[in-house]
Amino acid sequence: MAVASGGALEGLKVIDLSRVLGGPYCGQMLADHGADVIKIEPPQGDETRTWGPPFDDEGISAYFAGINRNKRTIALDLSKPEGREVLLKLLETADVLIDNFKTGTMEKWGIGYHDVLAAKFPRLVHARVSGFGADGPLGGFPGYDAMVQASAGLVSVNGSPEGGQVRIGVPVVDLSTGMNATIGIMMALYERNRSGKGQFVDATLYDSAIALHQPHAPNYFMAGLKPKLVGNSHASLVPYSNFPTKTRNIVVGAGNDGQFRKLTQMLGKPELADDPRFKTNKERVAHRAELEAELRALLKDRDANELSQELMKGGVPSAAVLEVSDVMEAPHTKHRGMVWEKDGWRNVGNPVKLSRTPPKVRTKPKKFGTDTRAVLQEAGYSAAEIDSLVTAGIALTEIKK
Repeated sequence: MAVASGGALEGLKVIDLSRVLGGPYCGQMLADHGADVIKIEPPQGDETRTWGPPFDDEGISAYFAGINRNKRTIALDLSKPEGREVLLKLLETADVLIDNFKTGTMEKWGIGYHDVLAAKFPRLVHARVSGFGADGPLGGFPGYDAMVQASAGLVSVNGSPEGGQVRIGVPVVDLSTGMNATIGIMMALYERNRSGKGQFVDATLYDSAIALHQPHAPNYFMAGLKPKLVGNSHASLVPYSNFPTKTRNIVVGAGNDGQFRKLTQMLGKPELADDPRFKTNKERVAHRAELEAELRALLKDRDANELSQELMKGGVPSAAVLEVSDVMEAPHTKHRGMVWEKDGWRNVGNPVKLSRTPPKVRTKPKKFGTDTRAVLQEAGYSAAEIDSLVTAGIALTEIKK
């Protein structure tokens, strides 16, 4: 049986059929907060198991390890009717099903939500993560983070006039879709308390990417404005940019006239705040190039780490531009509990903090098929039946080559 976790979602059972990033990230969010998440992989395994190096001593890739902690791990061949029968058996006691198959796959297998699962398991919440949804002009097309960044306009607003358009350097579309799926699941579960019925949660990369267009979409709808590439600067707020210093770059932002006046005083040139070109944000935006040139000259001989602390203490938003290695070892990162460790494994912690039932790491990411036998036994299968399923290649305990 699953071990009691004490988390906010203890007692919630989730079947996670998803692979790669968006779906598994959703499952991990639920698992961190105590849900019993059973990850079901195909015979060849989640493809991110091979996305390396690096790999740990057990052969688990860092990419897979980043989004699959706290889950029990089994493997089924759902392309075979016998595998789907096992899945249906597991769903008898499940609250949530997550999948990110190409749209239409579950329906082709005869286990679509609207056709079968909703009637068979009326309390089930079924969340699907997909690229573009099942219908519409792009419906059914596969979705990958970089391609959706492009098709949803995110690449067009990221970059500099000198270097051109650039993909955002983290898979923000995949991750935000996983978060949106998590939010949708929790909403559906809350509504289930009233109606007693589950429902389908439709989370797409395309929708999630479009929802990130702040402030570009409002600017377009209000004034027909087309975003311009501004590099490290902000389109609507000046100064709000990345500047070089003698040590590392520093980001400095002044969100209002008061903060700008403080900034000029702390940099030793208070007269800039009274310059007609820079007195209000509207003027500062119009004279962005001149103001940023002034700031570059004032910042070039300073130490980014020291200055950022000085500015923050003085009420001016600022930060030295740190490397990933700096951030993961930073005292505040550790203070916030954002590095989790378990049996030699380390990774980023969960950002959602609850006061009475905090998230925690219970198990590190597991090898393929680790829990196949235990989960099937818990579902009521005998040892002989499990052996038969393993022998037939329906249930797996090691990757099928």
